Amino acid sequence: MTSPIPISNITQEWVEVLEKWHLDLFLIPTIVITLATLLASPVLLVSIFLSRALRQETRYLLLANILVADLFLVLLNLATLICNALRAPMQWLGCELVTTLTVTSYCCAIYTVTLMVVDTYAAVRWPLRYRDVIPPSLTYCILVGVWVLAAIYPFTVMIKTQVASGNFHEKLPVCLVLISLGFIQARNMTGIYIYFFVAALMCSLLISYCYIRLYMITRTQGIWHNRFSRARVTLLAHGVLLLLYFAPGFLFTIELVLIDRKDIPRDVRVWVSTVNMCVFMLLPRVFAPYLYGIRYREISDTVMLLLLHQHRRLSQATAA
Repeated sequence: MTSPIPISNITQEWVEVLEKWHLDLFLIPTIVITLATLLASPVLLVSIFLSRALRQETRYLLLANILVADLFLVLLNLATLICNALRAPMQWLGCELVTTLTVTSYCCAIYTVTLMVVDTYAAVRWPLRYRDVIPPSLTYCILVGVWVLAAIYPFTVMIKTQVASGNFHEKLPVCLVLISLGFIQARNMTGIYIYFFVAALMCSLLISYCYIRLYMITRTQGIWHNRFSRARVTLLAHGVLLLLYFAPGFLFTIELVLIDRKDIPRDVRVWVSTVNMCVFMLLPRVFAPYLYGIRYREISDTVMLLLLHQHRRLSQATAA
């Protein structure tokens, strides 16, 4: 933002639009989607970490990392929206921290989704050497590196912004990630644009390359001839999920670019931002655990065994 208007004044203007259109009601679908996510993701995580066989598979460790990042994002998003609905004032430093953690968890999920595509390509391209090239110990190191990569730039920008502004104790009527990041963007515009553009470009190129190569490698094996083959269905499911993961980020970037445009009514910007954060951003988080729970037979079998074991323990406790 190029204007020197205090961020508290800007958020107050958005609050007026939220109240005018009763947009706090979007908290209802947010709660429903979050609860659906919380019903599935922890079960899959427990299944992966309790099974020694699943912990030795790179794809399941990558999936676990996606689920952890998604859980962190949906819980953080829900807590923020509840505070906003209650109009609980938040310090500018706290809102900046929420914004930084949200960006970090989102980027971590995107990076890990990209790595899952690369992992699939590597498993198909080098099936005999795959386990030797990417052992579980290396996967753990890669996952730590993904979190560091996702966090280092947002936290660096947050620290620089706080040192430059010094508005540690300024109270905000609501904490809005778009406004917070837009305010930070005014001081680090080039860096933020480069960060998002390079990250999106690299992930998109990697995913496109891997899928094109996968098709070229497997097209002679006859698995694409059947319209409803497992390969086609899997590709379609993954393509839809990738679109759901990437689309909210692109929409959010467009919102950042247009945040200072006076020819776009504030009501439109508030509506788009609210729908994006309350619905679009959460959709892949709720679909991913159910899709992968059904797609990977090893996970679904482990979940069933876990549930049966828990049911047996409850039955024995009741009988006693």
